Order: sequence, then C-alpha cells, then structure tokens
Amino acid sequence: MALNKYIIERDIPEVGSLEREQLAGAAAKSNEALNQLAPDIQWLESFVTADKTFCVYLAKDEATINKHAEISGFPATKITEVRKMIDPTTEKGS
Repeated sequence: MALNKYIIERDIPEVGSLEREQLAGAAAKSNEALNQLAPDIQWLESFVTADKTFCVYLAKDEATINKHAEISGFPATKITEVRKMIDPTTEKGS
C-alpha cells in the first residue's frame, strides 16, 4: 500500500520554549501512537516554531492522521496533502 505525504500544522502554545527533555517526552508519546497505527502511518520530521509545529508524515489517509492526533493528544489543526515536491534542481528538469 502506498502512503501519501502530509504536512500537519499543530497549534501548541509555547512549544518553541520547551526543553529538550520535554520534546523527547512528546516524541515518545507520538511514537507510542504511531506504533498502534503502524504500518498505516510514519513520522518523517517536524519543525518547531514559537507556537506551532509543522510535521511531515506519510499516512494511508487523513483519517489515520486524525486517529494519531486523538491517541497522542497532539492537535492536528490543519492537515494538507502534498501533491508534488520541487526543489532548486527542479528547473533543470529530469
């Protein structure tokens, strides 16, 4: 089964102020939820700003991401499916 790529925006006040240990605890909580939903979802990476995280996931569908949010307790404020990717080399073609 092919997984789709999603960007999940999570509104989490003051998340950028969390200490490394707190972020490690959050990652562990997320990983527990991922293990329950495997193989239908994978976490690739997250970007932490002052009051939000932007997470990149592979998932079967949006419902699976919502289920992860429910289990983990981390809000999925906005879920956007990635349709295509580009980077600086895109101008050169394939």
